[in-house]
Amino acid sequence: DSASNGFNFKGIKDYLDCYRSGKLTPSQVAKNIIAMLEDCDKSTPPLRAIVQWDQEQIMQMAEASTARYQNKCTLSYLDGIPVCLKEEFKVVPYHHRVGTVYLGTQPETEDAAVAKKLREAGAVIIGVSNMHELGTGTTGCNPNRYHKIARNPYKTDHFTGGSSSGSAAAVAAGLCPVAIGTDGGGSVRIPASFCGVVGLKGTFGRISSRGSLPLSYSTVSVGPFCTSVADAAIVYSILAEPDPLYPYGQKQPKATLSGMCAPDLKGLKLGVDWTYFKACDAEVLSICEKAVEHLRSLGASVVEVSLPEMEEVKTAHAICILSEMRDFLQPDFNKHFHEMNLDTRANLALACQFTALDYITANRQRTRSMRFLQEIFTTVNCILTPAVPCTAPRICESDLLTGCSDLSFTVQSMRFMQLANFTGIPGLVVPIGYSTAGLPIGFQVMAKWWDEAVLLRIGLKLEQFRCHTKKPSVYYDILA
Repeated sequence: DSASNGFNFKGIKDYLDCYRSGKLTPSQVAKNIIAMLEDCDKSTPPLRAIVQWDQEQIMQMAEASTARYQNKCTLSYLDGIPVCLKEEFKVVPYHHRVGTVYLGTQPETEDAAVAKKLREAGAVIIGVSNMHELGTGTTGCNPNRYHKIARNPYKTDHFTGGSSSGSAAAVAAGLCPVAIGTDGGGSVRIPASFCGVVGLKGTFGRISSRGSLPLSYSTVSVGPFCTSVADAAIVYSILAEPDPLYPYGQKQPKATLSGMCAPDLKGLKLGVDWTYFKACDAEVLSICEKAVEHLRSLGASVVEVSLPEMEEVKTAHAICILSEMRDFLQPDFNKHFHEMNLDTRANLALACQFTALDYITANRQRTRSMRFLQEIFTTVNCILTPAVPCTAPRICESDLLTGCSDLSFTVQSMRFMQLANFTGIPGLVVPIGYSTAGLPIGFQVMAKWWDEAVLLRIGLKLEQFRCHTKKPSVYYDILA
């Protein structure tokens, strides 16, 4: 139970309290959500967080959950909890479009591994969420006819961040307390930061990504968006385990939340590379430095570390993710070029300039960077950085028609993200405050492989630093 001052997002506990007390049933909540989804589509501008939903499907899952509450045989803490999944995942009976106009021509008949797990936990899947086309950008700008641009609930004339744009917007706008995204270059953590919610990128392979489009098989991890760190811990504990049909997470140690609720941070060593940390906007830097001091005041020691070869990491990560996407999307690029957004074409065209030699050299860099991190994690428990060096950018009129392509922004927004994607370590983003313009600012904690528990422990303490939570300008109180 994490208390905060000012506005309170409704989280898993609020839903469970309503269900257990009989104040509301999952069926009543589902009816509220359907009304809100209809409202979202009609609002000006439309929120475009959820791009496919089905009233019958939502009610069916909610009624089954209502019956379980009546019979006192609930399946998990997620029973009756509304969730959405990024369109990159296969979810029955929706179209697996992955942000395009040409994929997913038929409704899906089989769930992705995470969708299946959420169903087994009793969650109510309210639909699939918007995303940057094929995950190729960090703004969430997707002007095509099925998607349109997801709006930031804090300021609707600003982007949500991408590529898991709709998932972050849905949670920030109160449509559901939990959403699932994928993260190959910050695609969970950037929108979490821009939309003022919690975003967790698990260790590579920790949560199965089977049933999502395998855009980049060596950099993408799966993780939840939630309104609190406690909720992220609940979702993580339900989703994190080996999937016999997914090769990358087979030998993982058991997921644990041990020590997460320790009263302080005594004994923890937090690593900061100050030169790297400080390359961000003044407003972001000022609040992030204060957050570091807050963690120190709770008994942690802050240790200066040096993250070597970060320029090389930046280039090598870009080569790996773009080469793998281009490899997978080669047939699409040839066959559906004219149906793709302009920035997708540009990114995939850029990707085909890399050679096999570039890819091999980039992977040698990965080995080096993982060795450096192994060494660093013998001296510290985690690495602290700002989440994104800036706040959410404004949407221009032309973006609505033709999309946008701004490589300098893409590179800037991924600055603190690439290390975790490139080496597979987990990262957690927690909102810690707001800019003078009222846009959210996030803070990131990264830990060694499989040590999500320490991220969640530090995350809980970071939430106490945020002296008040601002209400988004678009917020649906489903439980009201």
